[in-house]
Amino acid sequence: MKQALIIIDVQNDYFSEGKMELYQPQLALKKILKVREYFRNQQLPVYYIQHINNKPGATFFQPDSHGAELHHQLLPIADTNEFIIHKSYPNSFLQTTLHEYLQQQKIEQLVICGMMTHMCVDSTTRQAVEFGYQPIVIADACATLSLEFNSTIISATNVQNSFLAALNYLATVQSAEQFLS
Repeated sequence: MKQALIIIDVQNDYFSEGKMELYQPQLALKKILKVREYFRNQQLPVYYIQHINNKPGATFFQPDSHGAELHHQLLPIADTNEFIIHKSYPNSFLQTTLHEYLQQQKIEQLVICGMMTHMCVDSTTRQAVEFGYQPIVIADACATLSLEFNSTIISATNVQNSFLAALNYLATVQSAEQFLS
């Protein structure tokens, strides 16, 4: 089964000094780099999804900003099997060429990681299932943040675990170590 790696929104605004720092994004990045190394060694396609927020009044991922750039440790190698897809919605397929490229390459299984677990990773994984792909979500290669609901703070750890538990009904959810073994 031919695989592709989908790395979602690993952009400067999600790291320290960014406009929307996530909980421990650097730990997720370390795992993403290990998984990407596997895909590079196998010469399998890697898709970097980059969110550009074109909405008026956007507070992060603003066009042409440092915060919207991919993290410097995660830049694709030119003229290889690595591609950047720009998006403007949480779902990496919505109004992008991602599905078209995956079909052209006859990809059947997507290995998904990135940021934020509760938004873009979740919506992209769900759309992947609806398109007929068999997704694997690399749990420790994803990051999110704490949320507030009804005056209650929900910790990033609880947000992460809840969304991964829900995705586990639709996709295979594994650690990087499990995937690479």
